[in-house]
Amino acid sequence: MSHLRTLLVLGLTMLPVAGCGHKQPDPNTVTMLIESSPTNLDPRIGTDAQSEHIDPLIFDSLVRRNEHFGLDPWLAEKWDAPDLKTLVFHLRSGVYFQDGQPLTSRDVKWTLDSILNGTVVTIKSGAYRNIASVNTPDAQTVVIRMKQPDPALLWNLCDGAFGVVPYGSGRDFWRHPIGSGPYRFVSQQIDRDVVLERASSYWSAVPHIERIRFAVVPDATTQALELQKGSADVAVNALTPDMTNVLRRDPHLAVEDGPGTRLNYIVFNCRDPILKDVRVRQAIALAINRPLIIHTLYRDQARIAESLLPPQHWAWSGDIVRHDYDPGKANALLDAAGYSRGASGIRFHLGMKTSTDETVRLLSVILQQQLAQIGIALDLRSYEFATFYADLTRGAFQMAPSRWIGGNEQPDIFHYAFSKAGFPPRGSNRGFYSNPELDALLDDAAAATDQARQRDDYAKVQQILARDLPAINLWYLDTVVIHSRRLENVHTSPSGNFEFLRDATVLP
Repeated sequence: MSHLRTLLVLGLTMLPVAGCGHKQPDPNTVTMLIESSPTNLDPRIGTDAQSEHIDPLIFDSLVRRNEHFGLDPWLAEKWDAPDLKTLVFHLRSGVYFQDGQPLTSRDVKWTLDSILNGTVVTIKSGAYRNIASVNTPDAQTVVIRMKQPDPALLWNLCDGAFGVVPYGSGRDFWRHPIGSGPYRFVSQQIDRDVVLERASSYWSAVPHIERIRFAVVPDATTQALELQKGSADVAVNALTPDMTNVLRRDPHLAVEDGPGTRLNYIVFNCRDPILKDVRVRQAIALAINRPLIIHTLYRDQARIAESLLPPQHWAWSGDIVRHDYDPGKANALLDAAGYSRGASGIRFHLGMKTSTDETVRLLSVILQQQLAQIGIALDLRSYEFATFYADLTRGAFQMAPSRWIGGNEQPDIFHYAFSKAGFPPRGSNRGFYSNPELDALLDDAAAATDQARQRDDYAKVQQILARDLPAINLWYLDTVVIHSRRLENVHTSPSGNFEFLRDATVLP
């Protein structure tokens, strides 16, 4: 581990000297660092992290997530579900787009219809495929009828997933998007920046920040230097834990951190001759020293995960089998499974495919060392991300590290990730795990109209997954916001989104 610690701090030696020559920032502009340009600021199209974080500042959704990952009213003051296949939204009045046009039910209908009828070409159409019709009996009412019950639909109408666009918005809308959110779009230069300005006529609380410039800086070390020089004001979940600890000592900067929902996990191919034995999967989980990895690799900026859902979630259940570090029990399970050690001490070989991301590669080396202690030889293969992801989606792997960002904040993720109906390409059950009992519970949760029944179903689902281990939940990464001290009232969100820009203030 000492060798890995040395690797982690390489490249940090320049940071302590970068604070000299601190720049005087523009008093009216906050510069936020992002790793890449948003691919498309049309909320009907963009699915990358930058698009989904910036879009809610420009556009409003029908409903919004709360701190327990339930849904609260937003553009819709309230909604009704007269039956399992109907949603009726009652829109608030007095909402205007940034060009002065009123937002009505016609705009909501256009937004959904244009996604479904091909007016815009978008992979998001799959999220709304169960919509049979959208009707507007009056300017403030939207009636959505579904082909079949769809518990995920409400989630697909919330912030980060959905934003209402003006009636008639076509394929070139992304060039100059117009929404009803707290900031209006000014400009975008690909691979350089995105500029937003405060929407002074916003229907809810008007932001304090006059202008935001999202500057594209892909390299983490360069981001750290920009923060130290004062040429940037804020970065979210962008720097390594070691860089963050260095910047904590800078008197011009502040670091806010808190529990996050970004989940790191390892997926197993459950069709593999070795890994189809649940005892092998359980042994691997018991052989991973998660507290040590969190302390060493992530500098304690992560928290152990026992479920796909974050602990703040209303459907999260702590009543599950835990997999605390216990190599003795892991060895006993492998012995019982009939995998005895050979003369070299090795029971069998397993392959793990990874991307070329440096933190992922370091994690893989640690896992290789820890599994060797129970007689498993882990053979590592790194690929550039497109190749790695292609193999992952078609099940061409034995083990693979992966992560959920945002998707694990809704309980329907269990259906997408672990049901038989979620086998690729229809879903993300890339390990081809199959359990009829789990599928029945997910169907029951989808048909339930009260949250108590859903919570009971999802608790049982989490118990099954903790027992069968089609994937090992490793840890939730903390949300870390590093900002200049002229930026105040900065609050972290578990999702790591940019919502704090609605309330943050700038010192004169």
